[in-house]
Amino acid sequence: MPSPVPRLVPPALIAASAAILLAALGFQYLGGLQPCVLCIWQRWPYVAAILLAAGAAALRRRPAGRLLLGLAGLAFLVGAGLAAFHAGVELHWWAGTAECGADAAPAASVEELKRRLLAQPVVRCDEVAWSLLGISMAGWNLLLSLGLATLSLWGAFARETSDVR
Repeated sequence: MPSPVPRLVPPALIAASAAILLAALGFQYLGGLQPCVLCIWQRWPYVAAILLAAGAAALRRRPAGRLLLGLAGLAFLVGAGLAAFHAGVELHWWAGTAECGADAAPAASVEELKRRLLAQPVVRCDEVAWSLLGISMAGWNLLLSLGLATLSLWGAFARETSDVR
């Protein structure tokens, strides 16, 4: 009987997601690149995918393992959508969210507004903080998310012909 979940997909998803999150945190805490709100949002699908892939690894011989891998694939697709939106903001194809670059809460006075603005770093969503080969971090995240979504969905729907140990 074919195994419901190809055995190496969940650990690969966990390792790749953890590496991507560690890289983002490294850019932030070691490289000094402060993330914008869209950058933070793009991290959450990786957290969800790690949890879902861990569940899939634990249930790999059950149909629930396939379901969890499919949900991980959907999490990666959500991440790809967020990354595509952010890349579009960086390219000035559309405007970012209200939270991009400023505190949206109204100030009671001009002094309070001035104090808040001076106290927080302004990280704009429409400025590329880092790029490689002309592709921003959001662009790379889009590509990685699509690749991991493909791997997840393949794992969810593939049929193994043998149980290689």
